[in-house]
Amino acid sequence: MSDNRTHLDEKYTWDLTTIFATDADWETEYESTVQDLKKVSAYAGHLLDSAKNLLEATELYMSLMRRLEKIYVYASMKNDQDTTVGLYQEYQAKASNLYSQLSGAFAYFEPEFMALDAKKLAEFKEQEPGLGLYDHYFERLLANKDHVLSQEAEELLAAAGDIFNGPTDTFNVLDNADILFPWVSDGQGDVIELTHGNFITLMESKDRDIRKGAYEAMYGTYEQFQHTYAQTLQGVVKVHNYQAKVRHYNSARHAALAANFIPESVYDSLLESVNKHLPLLHRYLDLRKKVLGLDELKMYDVYTPLSETETALTYEESLKKAEEVLAIFGEEYSKGVHAAFTERWIDVHPNKGKRSGAYSGGAYDTNAFMLLNWQDTLDNLFTLVHETGHSLHSTFTRQTQPYVYGDYPIFLAEIASTTNENILTETLLKEVKDDKTRFAILNHYLDGFKGTVFRQTQFAEFEHAIHEADASGQILTAEFMNKIYADLNEKYYNLKAEDNYEIQFEWERIPHFYMNYYVYQYATGFAAASYLAEKIVHGTEEDKEAYLTYLKAGSSDYPLEVIKKAGVDMTNTDYLDAAFKVFEDRLVELETLVEKGVHLS
Repeated sequence: MSDNRTHLDEKYTWDLTTIFATDADWETEYESTVQDLKKVSAYAGHLLDSAKNLLEATELYMSLMRRLEKIYVYASMKNDQDTTVGLYQEYQAKASNLYSQLSGAFAYFEPEFMALDAKKLAEFKEQEPGLGLYDHYFERLLANKDHVLSQEAEELLAAAGDIFNGPTDTFNVLDNADILFPWVSDGQGDVIELTHGNFITLMESKDRDIRKGAYEAMYGTYEQFQHTYAQTLQGVVKVHNYQAKVRHYNSARHAALAANFIPESVYDSLLESVNKHLPLLHRYLDLRKKVLGLDELKMYDVYTPLSETETALTYEESLKKAEEVLAIFGEEYSKGVHAAFTERWIDVHPNKGKRSGAYSGGAYDTNAFMLLNWQDTLDNLFTLVHETGHSLHSTFTRQTQPYVYGDYPIFLAEIASTTNENILTETLLKEVKDDKTRFAILNHYLDGFKGTVFRQTQFAEFEHAIHEADASGQILTAEFMNKIYADLNEKYYNLKAEDNYEIQFEWERIPHFYMNYYVYQYATGFAAASYLAEKIVHGTEEDKEAYLTYLKAGSSDYPLEVIKKAGVDMTNTDYLDAAFKVFEDRLVELETLVEKGVHLS
């Protein structure tokens, strides 16, 4: 067994014994669940024989899923804390395989359920009142009735899953394992191999030569493989369009958004609103050019922080600040934050073999754990409040909703976390005493908005364009996609394509393009969070209560209805306009500080 974590103080590690006390307990529950999966076959072909059968089969499905979540979370988090331990690699593989077995065992459920009409369902509910708990769950299933195929067709599609995943799997192997980047200068006097992991750090360097070298090395490599990446991306776009067609959707976008019951108008409104406000991004980039003292801004200049001020906060200081800032939500929320910070929900420090990055995870019957890789920086304080937002959203949902509604769709997930970040920004700006620190906080916010609202919408526009092109019969060659991407990049950043040759290849390295209309949710989520943070900081107690109602709703209603409970109507552009107003106000503040010469002092 590895000892990569033996040096860590226990209080800085998450307590996974609250899930399973020992590995032996995990193995017992795993074996028990495998055995109980055998009970599922008794209902195949007999789901609608009686109300009793429907209730029992539904409850069995929920029960097995609930148990499997715990099994998977323990295995994956044990693996994440130290990926060099073979035992937990094995546990995670077994848990993933069990998910596949469960999906296969219940493959009969939806096709059989679709034979049920509203009248018969009402009769069943009279006979078995317990079915009433699943009203919204059944309603969502029946809403997709036109897109569920025969059981035979569904089985054929399910069996072809590995084939459909082929382009994505090929991309992942090529992009994460096979592609090799050149060696570049790190600015510390060393030459290092360029990787996905260190690219952003190099692009944030204060040394322009370092940024330029990393940028040209990265995209020069992608240029060599552009035709292979075009094949993988074209392949996955064809899969999306094919699946949408056979399931009788109007388009791949229609199919992807329908999964969360989001009208396509939400997507169109986002693109329209962002395009209308592109002059704000151009203004910010002009300011960036001025602060950096450049005659001409290049794409490798858009990520380096403008501030020279480094705010160092220890983990303990950050916990205190986070509790203080998040107290704005009231006593109930504060209790949850305190529990997360004091009851070992958080795995804090890096260790050899630990998964990189940060996340909030857990299952319905566990704590909403957080993984961090702590550094004493302002960025890490923002990460802490971000992940705490996810964890409190999960906690409130699980405490309030029954298991069937005890989660929430990705469309809503980023709102809770990013609202916390925006409230932290509001608080820091209110408290800050000196102009240099204010400059740093404003820069942090504007860069976050640029990277999430503007950049992710640019991605969304590209993604939609290539799906529509393929549907119309266009071959998605590298040249075709390079041109679309270069033109979009010029429109968004107001930097000429011919002066930024390498950026046309950026689409090759974006894994989210393989995730079927996923990226737009980052932009809508950030904009909604910006709007909500303003309401919470400057609004009434009713605004805070409405927000907590959203956190507790889980998936008990359709996503747009859930977020409407918090006071955001995402079917119109009001929340987007409000978000851009915040961006503009803070841009004006930063412009004023630059006029005062704060960046020069």
